[in-house]
Amino acid sequence: MKNSNSQQMNQVNLPLKERRIDIFFAVVFLIFTITCGISDAIPTLGIEMSPSSTNILARANYWYASSADPLFMHPPVWMRFVTGLSAFVYGPFYLLLVYCLVKGKNWIQLPSVIYATMITGITGIIVFGVEFFGEPEFRTPNALKFLMFNLPYVLIPLLLLIRMRKPMPFTRKF
Repeated sequence: MKNSNSQQMNQVNLPLKERRIDIFFAVVFLIFTITCGISDAIPTLGIEMSPSSTNILARANYWYASSADPLFMHPPVWMRFVTGLSAFVYGPFYLLLVYCLVKGKNWIQLPSVIYATMITGITGIIVFGVEFFGEPEFRTPNALKFLMFNLPYVLIPLLLLIRMRKPMPFTRKF
């Protein structure tokens, strides 16, 4: 057992150019950093979304939510916790994750697994469950638009979870 652990510690990380999946993840999570700040901060802070808002982000969110996401448009308190988690916890984590992906910091494995598990459970099970099977006032009237905007926030973390499945993730291509 001890020999196995010392072998793992002696493995050399692959250069970033050989870890193309990590380049992909770095780009996607930079985009996620921006989008969670743009979209999730609005309902978390209680900013009203309307087509005539003076806040351009509130207008953009209204364009999306008014036709596809009534839960986001009129969030109950628990949903504001979900969006707050995204805006103020996941957002900063994404920046740390991008740094670790680019620099090959293997210690990010466990935090990545925790993050991917949390967001998949919260967004993929709870939010999608309410949007498709919950109270009628919170069900999406436009499943395609809802999924186009939200499915990447479940699928990409699932791919990250697979990427981080074994110790020393940056010593291998995937």
